[in-house]
Amino acid sequence: MANNSTWENITGNGTEPELEPDMKFNEGHVIAIVTYSILMVISAIGNSTVLVLIRRRKGNTRSRINTMLMHLAIADLLVTFIMMPTEIGWAATVTWNAGDAMCRIMAFFRMFGLYLSSFVLVCISVDRYYAVLKPLHLMDVDRRGKVMLTIAWAGSTICSLPQMVVFHVDNHPVFTWYEQCITYNTFPSYTHELTYSLFGMITMYALPLIVIIFSYASIIIEIYKRSRESFTGKSLHA
Repeated sequence: MANNSTWENITGNGTEPELEPDMKFNEGHVIAIVTYSILMVISAIGNSTVLVLIRRRKGNTRSRINTMLMHLAIADLLVTFIMMPTEIGWAATVTWNAGDAMCRIMAFFRMFGLYLSSFVLVCISVDRYYAVLKPLHLMDVDRRGKVMLTIAWAGSTICSLPQMVVFHVDNHPVFTWYEQCITYNTFPSYTHELTYSLFGMITMYALPLIVIIFSYASIIIEIYKRSRESFTGKSLHA
């Protein structure tokens, strides 16, 4: 993501202004390219393998949890084949050369895959929660699973749409040939920009993490209670 500081005033004391370090191809860009390339290969192999193995199973034997894992693999592959190549190409060219429309579209998909991955993980944890703690509520379990996945996809779309509004292509005020896909001058104040960033962090990471921790902590506690009851029952009949 382009740093808004790139657009701050560049002045020279009566001399020709020079490009800032982050406006030129440097070691940081090399590291980004290598890192994203390695992660892309690993993610592509791993998630494609999972997706193929799940798809090979017959429809009538595919479990609900496998369906959710399939959606999780799809979400990760969206990140792998959309976000990562974008970051690699962006780091290689330094400037944004794909135009304003593609800037907004890619800004949407850069967040969509991440949101979807987090929300599907929430679906899996909630599904396991009901399976262990509320087994009597399994009558409409397949319908509930479909509803949760639908909400995950819809929620990811809604949360990612603002990206198409806040991101745009802008030219550098001094080096007019230099274009970047940024959020500069979109927000009326720094407070608004910070609020938007916090919303993304809370929605994508904090809330899903809380739900996942609560779900699996409850499962562990329930399993522990059942194991103690089972052990106590065996001791009484010994």
